[in-house]
Amino acid sequence: MRVLLKASFDTERSSEMLRSGKLHQMMEALKERTHPEATYFTVDQGRRTMYLFFDMTDSADMPSIAEPLFMEMGASIDYTPVMNFDDLQKGLAKLS
Repeated sequence: MRVLLKASFDTERSSEMLRSGKLHQMMEALKERTHPEATYFTVDQGRRTMYLFFDMTDSADMPSIAEPLFMEMGASIDYTPVMNFDDLQKGLAKLS
């Protein structure tokens, strides 16, 4: 299932990760773990925020993806199932 992972990072902890060079390593490890379709970075409500779109094949992967972000970055995390246009078309076709 295609999933949106929204992670908002604690400013002090993420700043320390940035200064130490660990932020790049953590993002690379997350990329390797999830093989994202797309990743975006922005500021949301004054916090560094990442939007990561990827295919989650097993919900048991949720802890291994989220825990490093919780522990190292003090992140607030939301997982949301999402569809692209092709998925929407398939879903709408099932209504008929």
